[in-house]
Amino acid sequence: MEEQVFSFKMKVYNGQEIPEEYISLVNTAVAFKQIAYAPYSNFLVGAAVLTEAGNIVGGANQENASYPLCMCGERVALYHCAMAHPSEKVVAVAISVKSPSTEVLSPVMPCGACRQVIQEYENRFGSSIKIIIVTDDEKVWIIDTIKDILPLGFDERFL
Repeated sequence: MEEQVFSFKMKVYNGQEIPEEYISLVNTAVAFKQIAYAPYSNFLVGAAVLTEAGNIVGGANQENASYPLCMCGERVALYHCAMAHPSEKVVAVAISVKSPSTEVLSPVMPCGACRQVIQEYENRFGSSIKIIIVTDDEKVWIIDTIKDILPLGFDERFL
């Protein structure tokens, strides 16, 4: 038997230390959180995507009474970006959440479906996408690539 270990590093910044190139992106994710449609869970997710050309596209979670039809904010932002800027490489995705029951002080990672979609965009353009997560205490957590939190993802190699 062989045992394998997967681990990753995150950079953690306080609000004043965030790299300048991500300030507008983070602010967009925070703003889009306010327009999320989440009448069932009241868990609000705002997301924003930054392209290599400097375009920022936002999205927010969209709930439905038929829960399987809900869409996460990250995927809304990525799909919106793909339609608005189809040939532009995505370089970063920022995520901001608001919980109805607790202060969020640790990073809320993208769900499995969102991780898979982010991986598809990394593969599509052949480059890493930074995952940037904002918490209620204004800390900003940055992961260098989706492969860090989805090390064994499904891709075209299996088709």
